[in-house]
Amino acid sequence: MSTVNLASLFQGISTLFVQDPGVAIFRIVLILLGILLVYLGVKKILEPLIMVPMGLGMSAVNAGVLFLSATQIGNIFIDPMQSDVAGLMNILQIDFLQPIYTFTFSNGLIACLVFMGIGVITDIGFLLAYPFTSMLIAMFAELGTVATFPIAKLFHLTNGEAAAVSIIGGADGPMVLYTSMTLAKDLFVPITIVAYLYLSLTYGGYPYLIRLLVPKKLRAKKVVSTKVQNITSKEKLIFAVLANTVLCLLFPVAAPLFLSFFVGIVIRESGIKQYTQLIESVFLYGATFFLGLMLGVLCEASTILNPKILILLVLGMISLLLSGIGGILGGYIVYFINKKNFNPVIGIAGVSCVPTTAKVAQKEVTKANKYSFVMQYALGANICGVITTAILTGLYITIIPLLK
Repeated sequence: MSTVNLASLFQGISTLFVQDPGVAIFRIVLILLGILLVYLGVKKILEPLIMVPMGLGMSAVNAGVLFLSATQIGNIFIDPMQSDVAGLMNILQIDFLQPIYTFTFSNGLIACLVFMGIGVITDIGFLLAYPFTSMLIAMFAELGTVATFPIAKLFHLTNGEAAAVSIIGGADGPMVLYTSMTLAKDLFVPITIVAYLYLSLTYGGYPYLIRLLVPKKLRAKKVVSTKVQNITSKEKLIFAVLANTVLCLLFPVAAPLFLSFFVGIVIRESGIKQYTQLIESVFLYGATFFLGLMLGVLCEASTILNPKILILLVLGMISLLLSGIGGILGGYIVYFINKKNFNPVIGIAGVSCVPTTAKVAQKEVTKANKYSFVMQYALGANICGVITTAILTGLYITIIPLLK
């Protein structure tokens, strides 16, 4: 490195730390956090499909802009706030991730692709086998998505921002992304980042909530079932087509999400292997990869240094906590309705992080009793939770613009 380059580098360092010491320190923190997320993803402590590209992107962008001005919105990879047509056409030729962001993030396409992939790997037979149980638990597990809204208003968030952060309680990343892009564009980056960081922590946090609220004797409870459920592909197809039509009719603004989810289910049950492989291998994993990478490079200090960030962190935690409590409460209600022939732990699966919360429920039950298998009930509640969260998303997107 030449003497001139070294002088320029040191001048950049000194200028940054004198003019923007807070931003510089925060960028360094985010570099280290990004590296930590990669490590936790590789170790599978957090969800690797999101955390590895997200962590790498986060560390790269903050290292890349460490000695640049902190006054410019956006970063060297993406400008998330660019809306002027002339400026956008220019930046599409410069920032290498801008085309992916502009043509998949800003219109909600990436959320729909992920949702399509979730549909194609989802077996709705569990929901159809236990419809009452699944629906009741899923409704209670929406406690966070409903109760967080008035709490967020107390923190002086706008109606759109309050709705977007409340949807975090549904534990469904694409829903959060879609809602925040529609109702809170200025905060969609931090809201979505908070959501995905917290969703990865459901593996670590919800087991403690289960142990706190459900005694070991009940966690070990076996569910005795005398009837054998055999849901055919024809029944699943009929349900998917009818549910998609009715939900799109009732909540047209959320129709892209419903269509994406149910088209995945229909492709799965139709047995069209070529489309199944395309959606699962290309759409789902491709969209998930770029979702993680884009969230990482959007997580740059000057973009997310917003006084509302701390509020979002608190509200996101409250929303997921309330939804977990609501789900377990729903599990207890089913337990008493079924004359104690039910395991309340299943209630946590109503929080629709498919299939994470269902796995968490089964894992905690297995620790208490290795002969107790509740996965079929947990997956029913899990899948129903996806639908109820989508319905609430549709309600928020429909009603919030009407409020003044």
